[in-house]
Order: sequence, then structure tokens, then C-alpha cells
Amino acid sequence: MTAPQPYRTRHRALRALEVAYDRIAAAGRDEVFISLSDRQEARDAVEDAFSRPVGPLTGMIIAVKDNIDVLGFDTTAACPGYRYTPDRDSAVAGALRAAGATVIGKTNLDQFATGLVGTRSPYGAVRDSRVPARISGGSSSGSAVAVALGFVDAALGTDTAGSGRIPAGLQGIVGVKPTPGVVSTRGVVPACASYDCVSVFARTTVAAEAVTACISATGTRTWPTETRFSAPAEPVVGIPRELPELSDGWREAFAGAVERLRATGCRIRTVDLAPALEAARMLYGSPLVAERAEAVGEFVTAAVDSKDPATGLDPTVTAIVTAAGGYTGPQVLAAQRQLGRRRRAVTNSWDGLDGLLIPTAPFHPTIAEVRADPVGVNTRLGTYTNFCNLFDMCATAVPWTTVDDGGHGDGIPAQFGVTVLAPAFGDAVAAGIAARLGTAGDEGDEGEPRTTGDASSAGSWVRSAGAETVSLVVVGAHLRGQPLNHQLTDHGAYFVGEVRTSPRYRLYALDTVPPKPGLSGPVDNGGASVAGEEWRMSPAELARFLDALPAPMALGEVLLDDGRRLTGFTCQPCAVDGAAEITSSGGWRPYLDGQ
Repeated sequence: MTAPQPYRTRHRALRALEVAYDRIAAAGRDEVFISLSDRQEARDAVEDAFSRPVGPLTGMIIAVKDNIDVLGFDTTAACPGYRYTPDRDSAVAGALRAAGATVIGKTNLDQFATGLVGTRSPYGAVRDSRVPARISGGSSSGSAVAVALGFVDAALGTDTAGSGRIPAGLQGIVGVKPTPGVVSTRGVVPACASYDCVSVFARTTVAAEAVTACISATGTRTWPTETRFSAPAEPVVGIPRELPELSDGWREAFAGAVERLRATGCRIRTVDLAPALEAARMLYGSPLVAERAEAVGEFVTAAVDSKDPATGLDPTVTAIVTAAGGYTGPQVLAAQRQLGRRRRAVTNSWDGLDGLLIPTAPFHPTIAEVRADPVGVNTRLGTYTNFCNLFDMCATAVPWTTVDDGGHGDGIPAQFGVTVLAPAFGDAVAAGIAARLGTAGDEGDEGEPRTTGDASSAGSWVRSAGAETVSLVVVGAHLRGQPLNHQLTDHGAYFVGEVRTSPRYRLYALDTVPPKPGLSGPVDNGGASVAGEEWRMSPAELARFLDALPAPMALGEVLLDDGRRLTGFTCQPCAVDGAAEITSSGGWRPYLDGQ
């Protein structure tokens, strides 16, 4: 195996750290971090990371939302009276540390991760990275702004109702919210434990996927045998028939994203989103919210009774948690059953979709607007996000463009982002569709585009998440750029690398439409090494692929020149009778080039 390469070299990592701390000092954004290592402590942490075996995140600077335990930092969940010192890392922090990352601080949030606005914290309202009068979005407010302002390369957040997506959309960065359960929430202060997810923020898709890859094996949920590792060549993407809460300018921006996807080959299908939006209201407007009382209700009740202002309770959060404690067990169970019925009805109506494109946030309010109507504004912000975890979906949020200021009068365009949703375990498909939106927003500090536009590599973190794969060797019309390659990607396959067979095979040009070769062997005499490619896909998808394979093509064992024996395309002996032998060309592509 190839030894892992660091995210940065030691010299570049130390330089990046100095730049980060200079930015933190100059920005005057004390509300972003609840706790922050001093500069020398951070330097020592980087040096320590390079003293250990190199990991894929060695040299990466990271912040973590302060409802996630990190050894060496207190956890507050943005409530001073709730503060405690963890005796071990959360599962995700441990994975970051093992991968070589340097955590420099814990970030501010809406208290107990209850909110989408970023203002519900005694440590201060986290302001937008570009227009301080506007909100950052929450609840993972500090994490998103720390990334947007270049304080860190990436940050962890959490997401129950959209807290890993709303701040990404408003701050013009990438947000990855994996399928619920594939990333561990051990060591995370719960909000609604049944729907909580750890999420990742970064300025680039490359950084976001690198971090997600390192934490993705921490969960307890098993990836299914039919997992797809890439998006189809022509994915079917649903878009909402109606776009509630969007102004005209924001609607035009969304239409632009739809047209970009259409131009890349996506097949667009209009769907009725209204039933999903109705179900989304259950997260806060039904007995499902009782989980928030189960998580922190006992603490909140005691703090209210103590009448001690030092506990730092946010009044809006307190009202939500207190009201959540008024539901009975039977009411909660009835709500869960109702949600199940709604989820099945809605997802069945979306059958045949590979993904769903939606606006990430419907508008960008000011801090003053939130203070005037804290619950109403928060509810509007969650229009397109609240149903995602309720429906067991994954999401990739990416920046798209900027739009008019929404009537705030400051004349500065607001960030507009979109999100691609997919059913559980469709993470790579969602990422692949999102990548088709191409480069959006500014580049990262080191010149990386925010979104790669490369759908073939998007969602690559799923490949290291524990899902089972099988290899397939192709030598002809299924090679990259050839007419049948889409049959592989339609089954969620991904490219591994170029390979060659052992020198015991013969290649023939078959009389087929489209033209394709037949691989015959192994033979004892007259063979040669033939060029091909290795792809991987899930076992279930390989079975479906084989079932649709027309004669005379077949799958069998192919010997490679490196000694491996993999499943690959072979040809029934009768099919090469009378066919032109092209073994001397060395492969299908060289043969075509010579025609």
C-alpha cells in the first residue's frame, strides 16, 4: 500500500498556522471561539502531529463545535453553567487526532445546538463573515465562520435540523452532512439524539472530503451491499415545484443552478415538496421535540429554578426545552409513527430520483430581524433543511452564487448556496451531483477551487467508510471515455487505476455495435499483456450489472501482471471465431488510435 501523504508539509503547516493566528488577531471576532489554544500551544500541537506517523490530515488546522468533546478543552454547548471537562475524545475528535489533524479551538454555537441562527449564545451572536449586521447561520455558527474567515482549514459541526447546511450556505462554504449514523455521535452533547449528525465544513470540497473520510468509519451503521460510489452519467435530479419563502432574486439564482445541472446531462424532474415541508414542521412542532428535553431538560429545569444568571441560559432555547418536557411517552410514540407514515409516502413519491436539489437557505436575515422575531425567523430558515434527517437522508451543501441584499439596504450581495439531498447511503451520489455545479465562489488559501466540478472523484470519502466493494477489470468499450462506460457509473462504480493483464491473453475485435473487443485467455502460447482499467462497485450492483450483460460477453477471472486475480470481462470462445485478432496492439485504445 502507498504510504499516506500529509495534508501539508511541516514547514507549510507551521506557516499556515501563523497566518491563521494573524487573521484571528486582526479580525476582532471574539464570538467565533469559546476556547482557543494560544499560539505556542498550537505550534506545539503541530510539531507533535509531525513527530508521529504521518496521516492524511497531518498539517491540517481544524476547529470543533463546542458540543463535541475534545480532550484538552472544556465542553460548554454554549452554556457556561453546563461546562465540563471531558476525560476522553469524542469518537470524531479521536479520529481527527489519529489522522494527524491539529485542533486549535472550540467554536460558538446556538445553545445546546437549538437554532439555525447563530445568535442564541451568551458568548455572543456570531456575525456573518462578510456583513457583520447579518447572522452567520447556526447552530454551527462559529465553525462555519471560522472556516469562511480562513481561521482553519475545516471544522466540525453538528446537524439536526440543518445546522451543518444553513451556515455553509450563508457563509459561502462547503458543508457535508453524511447519512445519519455513519459517523459516530459518541461524545456529542445530544440535541435530538435520534436525528443528530456530525457534519463537516470546509472552503473546498477536497478538504471537506478529506476530513469526512477520516471520521466516516466511526459510526455503528452498516453500509448496504448496494451502496453506489459515484453518481450516474445522467442522474435524475428532482427540483421543487414551488419555492416558498424565496424572493425573486433568490429564485433566479436557484434556476441558474438547475440549468447548470441540466447542461451537464442531469435529467430534471419536478416534484411536490409540500408534503416534505409539512413533515419537517414535526421536528419542533410535534412531540418529537421531546428529545431535546430528554437531552438537557433536567439541567435546564434546575438552572431555571436556581435563578442564577451565571448559568447563562438563552431565553429562547430555555422556552423550547421547557415546552418539550410537557409531552407524554404515548404522544411521542404516536408522533414517531406519524412521521414514519409521512416519510414512506413522500420518499415513495420520489422513487426514481438520484438526488434532490433545493436552496440551502431561503433568505439571509439580519441579527436585528432575528432579535425581533427569534422563533419565526428560525422557522423560515429551516424551510428546506428540517426534513432531511427526519427522512434519513444525506446532504452536500455547496456555494453557488451571490444575490441582491434582500432589502437590507447595505448594498452587499448575499451568499446563495444549494444543497443536493439523496436517500440514506447515497452520499457519493449527492456529492457527485453537487460537483457538477462546478467551481463556485473564491478559491481556498492554496488555490484549490471550492467545488471541483469533477463528479468522478466527488464523494470519494464513502470508499473508506467501510462499504464492501468488489473489483472489475475492463479492457474495451467500458473504459473511461468509451461509449459503454456509463454502464459502470450507472451502477455506482468508481475508477481505481490502469492495469495490465498477465502476458497470457489474446484480444479480438468483435463485429458488434458499438465496436468492442473480446478478451480470451489465459493461453499457454501466443498471448500478450493487454491494457485495461480496474473499477470497483458494490457486490449487489455488480450482480445487477452481470445480469444485464449481453452475450457473448461474460465475467470471469482475469490474471493481472501484478499477480492479482480479479473479476473481469472475458469472451465466450465461440464469439472470437472469425474475429480479427488485435493482441499485438496491446489494448483497445491503441487499436482504435491506429484505425
